[in-house]
Amino acid sequence: MKLLLTSGGVTNASIRDALVELLGKPIAESTALCIPTAQYGHPMVGPGVRAWQFISGNSQNPMVDLGWKSVGVLKLTALPSIDKEQWVPLVREADALLVAGGDVLYLCHWMRESGLADLLPSLNETVWVGLSAGSMVMTPVVGDDFIQWRPPTGDDTTLGVVDFSICPHLAADGMPGNPMAEAEQWAAGIPNAAYAMDDQTAITVVNGEVHFVSEGHWEQLRTLSSGPDQA
Repeated sequence: MKLLLTSGGVTNASIRDALVELLGKPIAESTALCIPTAQYGHPMVGPGVRAWQFISGNSQNPMVDLGWKSVGVLKLTALPSIDKEQWVPLVREADALLVAGGDVLYLCHWMRESGLADLLPSLNETVWVGLSAGSMVMTPVVGDDFIQWRPPTGDDTTLGVVDFSICPHLAADGMPGNPMAEAEQWAAGIPNAAYAMDDQTAITVVNGEVHFVSEGHWEQLRTLSSGPDQA
């Protein structure tokens, strides 16, 4: 699977260009499935208008509204109640999965419960486009600051597809988002490499190679053995 891990969506030309490169063809020739599940688990997002805005492409986070050839909806909480033959082929055929933000542990729980997490290793050419929690779910841990909901097991690990953690929505002091001081406090409790990034930044991961794409600001708060490239 190819990863485009964003903080705020496809918010600028550099991130859009990175998406097209990962797809290997124009967005207008690519199909996508959007996954709103994380929104339902977050107390400040929840079901209702915010989920509709994401699905319909009317949110402030450009993802669904990029001009895809087609966009479908994959609601993970529904998948355990239907046969895999009904949804697995749809996932395999999609060029991209557009994964909304919200509660990361709720999303992770339903990725595991639905079987989507088990399917990911076989999706070699699919592009995972994460937004906030939709990006963080691919990391090993998210830290207590980002936990609002816990699964019945109490497990607070995430999928660990990548070996670093992300603090999204980095913002200047006094602006909406996470200030650097809070990001540094968060990183102090993270056991692996960690980055903070603003909404004009994304991370691509292909075959283990990590590359930052940014028209904004990001900081490496804990180091990897070999640092990522930057665009």
